[in-house]
Amino acid sequence: MDDISTLLTIAREATAAGAELLTTAGTGAVHSKGDRDFVTELDLEIQETTQRLLRAQAPRIGFRGEETTTQPSDSVHAEQTWVLDPIDGTSNFIHDIPLCAVSLALVHQDRPIVGVIRAPFLGLEYYAIEGRGAYLNGRPITTGRAQHLRDAIISIGDYAVGPGAEAKNHTRLAVTGALATEAERVRMLGSAALDLAWTAEGRTDGCIIMSNKQWDMAAGVLIARESGAVVTDSDGSIHNVRSRHTVAANPTISRKLLQLISTAQQ
Repeated sequence: MDDISTLLTIAREATAAGAELLTTAGTGAVHSKGDRDFVTELDLEIQETTQRLLRAQAPRIGFRGEETTTQPSDSVHAEQTWVLDPIDGTSNFIHDIPLCAVSLALVHQDRPIVGVIRAPFLGLEYYAIEGRGAYLNGRPITTGRAQHLRDAIISIGDYAVGPGAEAKNHTRLAVTGALATEAERVRMLGSAALDLAWTAEGRTDGCIIMSNKQWDMAAGVLIARESGAVVTDSDGSIHNVRSRHTVAANPTISRKLLQLISTAQQ
């Protein structure tokens, strides 16, 4: 394994290049990937630029990006893999909503060990190394300390689109309704990376994301864990790449959120 601090530096430089494009390059053409699911030419440009930089500096590490149609052969057998979402929150970006980010993780044996999230329109850079804490713009961060849902702001992931969306949204709406009754406020940010990063920072007190796509979650899951948050599946099991859902909060709120989800699904 390459030196982990060096790999974090490489990840930060690569996401900085992606973030620069995000704030300076045009959106380009917008294409449909499916039902209400879009990709821009800039998504592809950021992914290509970031991949090229990572490969130049760490050629032994595999790569997987959200906009890759097939997994590269060098990633299949690689001990470590970079996992990238070039624009997490593409719909926000298309509509000039600044809640979007470049999210990059280094995954080793199915677990994120380095994570970087850059939200350039907000001037925010989050990063973490496994076992070394989480940071925002160079300062350490810790998750919020709310002890009761009535004092907590909880963000929720996007509602489902595409095949099976109606059934998936039945559960999401039930969870939203339960939160509306119990939590101080409910928010939908439209970016899973920021859901997790803001939980890590204590800007929000927790998040419930009823999905688990590695490029969306890997960096944020590590950053949240390193801030002291508990990150689980919705059934309470420890979150990993095979989890169905992603729930993060401080230990007290985590238990309460899991109870709420269980009740809402009945």
